[in-house]
Amino acid sequence: MTPHEARAAVNVIGTQLQHEWMTTVKVLEAIPEANKDWKPEEKGRSAWDLAVHLAGADIWFLDSILAGGFSSDPEGENKLKAAAPTPAKLAAWYKHEFPKKLEQVLALPDVKFTEIIDFYGMKNPAIVYLNFCLVHGVHHRGQLSAYLRPMGGKVPAIYGGSADEPFPGAPA
Repeated sequence: MTPHEARAAVNVIGTQLQHEWMTTVKVLEAIPEANKDWKPEEKGRSAWDLAVHLAGADIWFLDSILAGGFSSDPEGENKLKAAAPTPAKLAAWYKHEFPKKLEQVLALPDVKFTEIIDFYGMKNPAIVYLNFCLVHGVHHRGQLSAYLRPMGGKVPAIYGGSADEPFPGAPA
């Protein structure tokens, strides 16, 4: 992949990430504090664990692209839980951090997106991990949004309206 080709992909993925992070904030804000430890069954993650993973991993992917490599912090999610101990604080942290990090990533020179980064033995150009940030976040946000109603929350509009947040202008 040439740097020029990488920039074309960055433009597409970056534009999508600029829309997705705002939806992720809405899902994080919709987690009822009183039921944040709810999970659908014993083996599953709690809504809170999933929310912290979603928010933390999104920033970790962007930081790793900026650094040109992935580092491991086994206590990272516990540190994030301590720093942002409620869904509202986690959403505020994410709302502050994600757009700032994304802007830094999008400002990287084109050639940085063609550099190979090792992700636990998978060696790919950095642009692959920007896309992975996108799909990983959408995946876990989808899981979390499926938790909301059973745990007593309201599901925000994501790619259109929901029963709790109708799409503006949609026929009733």
